[in-house]
Order: sequence, then structure tokens, then C-alpha cells
Amino acid sequence: MSVAFRRESDEEHKEPRFEVPLPAGPNLVTPRGRALIDEKIAALQADLAAADELGREDIARWLRYWKTRRATAILAPEPPEDEVAFGTRVRFRLNGTVKEIGIVGDDEADPAAGQLAFSAPLVRAMMGATTAEFVAFNGRADAIEIIDIAPL
Repeated sequence: MSVAFRRESDEEHKEPRFEVPLPAGPNLVTPRGRALIDEKIAALQADLAAADELGREDIARWLRYWKTRRATAILAPEPPEDEVAFGTRVRFRLNGTVKEIGIVGDDEADPAAGQLAFSAPLVRAMMGATTAEFVAFNGRADAIEIIDIAPL
């Protein structure tokens, strides 16, 4: 049989598994975000013990990601009372619709639940704004009206 038709192992033909990419910038977290990271690590450690060899590799990969996120977590300072900042809940009007979001860290973000990361373009546009201020967004100078700001 020709060498071209022999395969030494299945491992040779698998796609390489890279580490889970880390979001760029500082790893700011709320107290809730820090607790969520700890919960994720505990759940993955429990899953690791029960996993088969194939699953263990993937779980270990995610465990490295979350342990890195815990090690680099920076608890954000208390936000100012009258300014859109990390750790605030903001009500605003965009395109005639009133919306409300919480500004949180990258790992805590859940857009469907109204939790946006501080690195999201919409949030970056509003950072530093105060109540009743109009903010430029998406090419319009007065696209966003800040209605109310409160701590999370």
C-alpha cells in the first residue's frame, strides 16, 4: 500500500484548537459580574470531573478563559450620580423609542436582557452624558436623548 493512503492517526487531520479570544481593553466588572465569573468557574470545574476525554479538552479550554478573566477582573468604581458611566442604568430615546439599558462588563453583557457592554458603540456614544442631554450617534448630532440615569 502506498504511503499516501496511510493515516498515522486522526489527530493529524483535525483543525487546530486555539484559545478562546479575550476581549480587548480592561476587564471591568460589576460585583454581579465578578460573582458570575466565579459561578462559571465552579460549574466548569464540576463538569470537568464528569467529562470524557474529548469533552475534557474543550471544558479545560473554557476554564482557562474564565480563570484568566477572574485574574484580570477590575472592580469598577461607583459611578457618578448624574453621568452615564459603567455600572449605571440609562433610560434614553433613540429614533422615537424609549429604551433602558444597564452598562456592564464584556462577560456580563446580555443584550436581550438589556445589559450592554461598556465597549458597545451605543454605550460608548453615551458615556459621560448627563440627564436631558442629546448625544450624537450614527451620523446624527441629536440621535439619543438621555432621559434618566441611575446606579445598577
